[in-house]
Amino acid sequence: MAWFETWFDTPYYHILYKDRDFAEAENFITLLINYLNIPKNSKIIDLACGKGRHSVFLNKMGFEVLGLDLSQQSIEHNKEFENSTLKFKVHDMREEISADLSTEKADAVLNLFTSFGYFEDENDDRKVFQSISNILKDSGYFVLDFLNAKWVENSLIIEENTTKGEIDFKIKKKIEDQHIIKDINFNHKGRDYHFFEKVKLHTIGEINKYAEEFGFEQIQIFGDYHLNDFDLESSPRCINVFKKKSHT
Repeated sequence: MAWFETWFDTPYYHILYKDRDFAEAENFITLLINYLNIPKNSKIIDLACGKGRHSVFLNKMGFEVLGLDLSQQSIEHNKEFENSTLKFKVHDMREEISADLSTEKADAVLNLFTSFGYFEDENDDRKVFQSISNILKDSGYFVLDFLNAKWVENSLIIEENTTKGEIDFKIKKKIEDQHIIKDINFNHKGRDYHFFEKVKLHTIGEINKYAEEFGFEQIQIFGDYHLNDFDLESSPRCINVFKKKSHT
């Protein structure tokens, strides 16, 4: 199994990242939705939704939301939040979003907080763009919130330790073959564990190549969660806003 198929489904993944700044995330989503000016009751797909917090927030903002994620445990957790306009389903983003997942096309697809770049084969990356293009309405928005590869290279912290509850996580990072690799080691209840994360450092040019191939035009790049302008050297994020070209 690929690293993301095992690591994301463990309780330890959620323990390590439990202190993420959700206030910042909700503020970012609010700014983003205001920028996109998507009408209330529009359909939004939260692709790679994780534990569903952002899907729930979007739903509370007045949107019909479908949260999709590969992790069965995350989707089972999210089911308690479902209502008539908020649904969660297990889905591999490389696969087509079929009729049993969504019976109508979406006004926007959001792929947030570095939920791309996991795949070794670039054809898998292309499948993601193909799937999103197929499920979006003409002139619909696709937001790909990715890390800024150049900033990662400039600011890499090679080693850090962090304690969450009773677990001491030892984390090492390195850049190898255009990937950022995070090695995660810890001991819990007398047993040693090792997981890793591996994300391809896609350049803006590579992302744009996929976008153009599948009928998207880039309309904006933001450099952080406050929607400041993108700067290649100093921006921590590369938040790509694409619009699907109309066929009419």
